[in-house]
Amino acid sequence: MKELIEFLAKSLVDDPDGVHVHSYDRDQSTVIELEVSESDLGKVIGRQGRTARAIRTILAAAAQKSRRRYTLDIID
Repeated sequence: MKELIEFLAKSLVDDPDGVHVHSYDRDQSTVIELEVSESDLGKVIGRQGRTARAIRTILAAAAQKSRRRYTLDIID
């Protein structure tokens, strides 16, 4: 899942080298933290959070296979 989020984020931003993805386990879920450069933050979040919501939807759909819950946090 970490690779999926990294691929999606690098496809959206102007500075793919500024994308960093970290993951850690918390209780019964896995938290994935996405960090992008300050200038690309708006591209990842999108208007009214639509792009971020779409990324979270893709993550939830992909997580159905592994039967694990994933949470995406976008770090500013």
